[in-house]
Amino acid sequence: MAQFDVYVNPSESAAHGIPFVVVVQSDLLDALATRMSIPLASIEFSEKSPDNLCPMVMVNGQGLRALAHYSAPLPTRSLRQQVGNLAHQASVLIAAMDMVGSSILQHLGLLLIPASVAWWF
Repeated sequence: MAQFDVYVNPSESAAHGIPFVVVVQSDLLDALATRMSIPLASIEFSEKSPDNLCPMVMVNGQGLRALAHYSAPLPTRSLRQQVGNLAHQASVLIAAMDMVGSSILQHLGLLLIPASVAWWF
């Protein structure tokens, strides 16, 4: 199981609007029994999502939104059917995850950003 592999959503109840998940966890953590994953939602399900937080990705010709703010660990054993890999879109997925983490840290005052560039965040 490699970083950025795409799997069929193991949750049958959510698979209609979120057909796939992408593993974003580093391969260095393969010993863990879970994989940090981002749900990939259909455009209809997520049409008002901000691009920098929920970038558009393509899986088997289908445009989907990566909902980084809903990332969660999934049991490795539940990720059974691999359908692709998004390594070629790694930069947008990592940037979306950074946005989730950086925004939280900034809100808690744990991320120190010079006032001159704070408007950027």
